[in-house]
Order: sequence, then structure tokens, then C-alpha cells
Amino acid sequence: MSNKDVMLMAHLMRRVGFGSSKDELEKYVKNGYDNQVDLIIDSEPNYEISKHLINRYQPDYGSPMGNTSNGASWLYKMIWSDSPFKEKISLFWHGIFATGYAKLANGIVLHDQIKMFSKFGLGNYRDLLIQLSKDPAMIIWLDNCESHKGAVNENYGRELLELFSMGTGNYTEKDIKEASRAFTGWTIANKDYMTTKSQRDSVWPYGRLAMHFEYKEDDHDGDEKIFLGEKGFFNGEDIIDIICKQKATAKFISRHMYSFFVEDEPPVPEWPYKEPNNPQAIELLSEVYFDTGYNIKEMLRFLFKSEFFKSEKVWNKRVKSPIELVAGTLRITKEFERPDKQQSSANSHTSFMGQHAMNPPSVEGWHWGTEWLDSGTVVERVNFSSSKLGNVNNSGIRKIIDNVKSNISNQDSTDFLIENILEELGSIIISKTTKDTLKDFIDSKINSLESLNDENMSELLQLIGAMPEFQRA
Repeated sequence: MSNKDVMLMAHLMRRVGFGSSKDELEKYVKNGYDNQVDLIIDSEPNYEISKHLINRYQPDYGSPMGNTSNGASWLYKMIWSDSPFKEKISLFWHGIFATGYAKLANGIVLHDQIKMFSKFGLGNYRDLLIQLSKDPAMIIWLDNCESHKGAVNENYGRELLELFSMGTGNYTEKDIKEASRAFTGWTIANKDYMTTKSQRDSVWPYGRLAMHFEYKEDDHDGDEKIFLGEKGFFNGEDIIDIICKQKATAKFISRHMYSFFVEDEPPVPEWPYKEPNNPQAIELLSEVYFDTGYNIKEMLRFLFKSEFFKSEKVWNKRVKSPIELVAGTLRITKEFERPDKQQSSANSHTSFMGQHAMNPPSVEGWHWGTEWLDSGTVVERVNFSSSKLGNVNNSGIRKIIDNVKSNISNQDSTDFLIENILEELGSIIISKTTKDTLKDFIDSKINSLESLNDENMSELLQLIGAMPEFQRA
């Protein structure tokens, strides 16, 4: 197999998941690139540990009273799934359809929403938007439970158009009002397992409201509406049908895919004023959107097999989000071989870096790309990745060190040592400047390659964890 094939596969695995080891990449290359894309997209993930054991160590997982363990358990699945693509898809949608604990104060609905993204996130976009509109977390987050016949709340109708489907400039204020009218009656009720009406209408005895979707026909505005030029007695499903037919929707979701999986785009509020990095790629993805009946899976299959995705011009062009950085680093170190209470501590580091899972700062979600990086968050990122890679007691790091030491002899060059380590870490690409820095460090610290020891390797791996390239995917 050629080195270029391995590098391309490494690029794919960083984007569809959180990176892969040298052994994994060599196995995937033997499958062939297109076959590996199909396997990733079509496979259901497997987790080495059952959810029951995870719950034992994260006891409020899925409970109404908190969200910290939900994030820790989700992180565990990112680390140990044999096919983390499903978790990456959930993270993708979580960043677009942003809902958070700060307003909901309810962990179970956020947990259920992430499960919904995993279940519907690769299906038909229409189906996903309908599930989103019925999702209790979203109904509370954007106040649709406060929207009634004759007293319409426009929050969900506005964000459905602005942030979830079409983007600013492709609809009118009148369209927002009509969409909002169509979603009156889409609300929440307490869980069906509560036996009496008084229990179902109360937040007690289960602490917080355990919500499910309920449609109240008598609270729905059933009068005629005019939306995006179409007239009818529209309900919420009809509004979504009309939205999904729009070219603006195809371009909007295509640009999100390009930004998340190919290269960073500006934040969404800037999209009306800034052209996409690759307008042709957006057009091609939009065509697949319509040709496949709004099928998200087929859009992504096309994207990963496209020349614009495989181009070396976009390799290492995305800044890893804090969750991607933490999950990718822990997949290398393999320090959580089974669920552990320390998962919560590791998960907290994503918050220190600016991304608290299931608690975005606003309905816009997070601004990705270079906005992850400031003087405070960069320190947190570097400290985390350096300390984890430099811990020789982690089983994954132990294996990397042993592999490198077994492959190196005193006749090999410093360049060979660097290449060997970068391959073990998942074929990381570095600049000449970074390589020169690593060479200077090796020359100053190591008398001969045969004398490599754990202390040398720990310091070298810590330096690699601090490289700008390690912060990119």
C-alpha cells in the first residue's frame, strides 16, 4: 500500500470519526477507499461495554436531574465504538439543532434527543425535521409549548427557517408567522407511564417533567395559511414538506455538511454575506439532496467519495472542536478501557475548552473553526493533549512507545523517528517548521536513537500534543 493511500484514509477517519491508529489504517486501506466509505456509512456501531455497565458508573445517565453524566457517557461511546460515525453524526446535528441544559434543566430529554439524532440523522431530511419538531427538548427550548391558537409564539417558526433549514434572506416575516401558526398544538405532556391525570399534569413525583410529544388538535390554528407562496390549511408536516422542496434548504444543509466534514466555513450568521469556500461542491451536494429524495446518508456517501473531499488541499483544514479533540486523544491513549467515574472529569475538559456537550451557549450553537481558539482555550487544549499523550502508563501510549522503539535502530535518521511516531498516532501531517522543531528537540535531548527511553518518548509525545497540527483534523 502507498503512503498516500494511508494518508487519505487517515483524513477520512479523522472526519467520519475521531481518528484511527496505524494498525487500523492499514486494515482499512486493504478494504479499498470506496468500500471503506460504504462500510462506515452502512454499518451499525458496536460498543465493547454494555449500556448497563456504563450506567453503573454514570448513574444519572438519562435521568431528569442532570446532564454531566450524559456527556461523559456519550464521550465514552465516541472513544470505544468500533464505528464512531454514528456519534459523529449526532455531534453534527447537535451543533445545528442546538438545545441545552441551561434552559431545560432536564437531562433525560437531552439524552433522548441525542438518541434521536443517531436514529434519524442519516435518513430523510424531512423525517428528521418532523422528529425535531416533535422533540420535547426542542419544544421547550424554543417555547413551542407556549404557542397556542390565537396566541402564537414565533420562536420555533423563526429558527426552523433561519437556523434549521433555509437561512436568512430566503423567507419573509409573513412566512415566519404562518409557519408558527401551523405548529400551534405541537406541545408536550408528561410520560405515559404516569398513571393518573394529576400525575401526568405535574412535575412530581419524578422530580422533573419527563416529557413526550403531544398534539392538541383543539389548540391548533387550522385556518388557511400562505407559506412560501403556497396556500392551504397547513399543519406542521405541510410546512416541512414545503421547506424541503426549496433550493435554499438544499444549499443550506449542503454548506453545513461541507463545513463540518470538509473544511471550516464562516459562522452561519455570516453566510448571507460570504460565499461558500467551494460553491461547486455545494451545488453538487444540493443535486444529490434532490436526486435522492432528501437522503442525508447518500449526500454524505457522495461527499466522502468526491474529489473535493479527497483533495489534499482540505487535509488538516478543520480545527477540531473540543469534543473532537478530547475524544480523539482518548482513543489514542485508551485510558478508559471500561467505564470509570473519571470519565466525568475528562468530559469536563471540553467545557474548559469552550464546548459543553448538551449545553450550547445559544440557539445558534457553537461557532466552529478558528473561533474555538483564544488565549484561554488554547492553553486548555494544549495542556490536555500534551498531558494525555505524555502519560506512559496509558495502554495506548505504552503500545506506541514499544512499537517505535522496536522499529528504530541507531542507523536510522531523526526524520525516520519522527515519521514513525506520527504514523503511530494516525498519520498526522506536519509542516516543515513543526518538523524542524521536533528535530531540534530530539537532537538536544537524545544522544542516540537506540538509547530512547520512556522519559524521552514522553517528552517528545508531549511536544507533539502541543503542535498546531494536533489541534486540526
